[in-house]
Amino acid sequence: MRFRAFIFPLLALGAGGYFGYHLQNGDHGLAAKTDLQRRAAVLEGELEGLREVRQRIERDVALLEPDSLDPDMLDERARAILNLAHPSDLVMMNRRPPDPTGPLIKR
Repeated sequence: MRFRAFIFPLLALGAGGYFGYHLQNGDHGLAAKTDLQRRAAVLEGELEGLREVRQRIERDVALLEPDSLDPDMLDERARAILNLAHPSDLVMMNRRPPDPTGPLIKR
């Protein structure tokens, strides 16, 4: 008789523990919701960066359209793609500072 009195409360406690565990740690639980919110924030930042890149590309493409063709932009893009320079252009090379751990120092 005493064992039967504890069967329903034990089953209810087990079911409550099962559902409570999955509420916290399940695929659609509170921990997963927090991870999804964090990921959404990161992706929103990435989306804003991509929107800026898209606006810059659209502006550059607008300068290359036949109606508003900018000769300077056309010249700049052609030289960049072909990796060429005009004979009268001044080309400045960037030099890197010497590496202090270069091949001349023994380690």
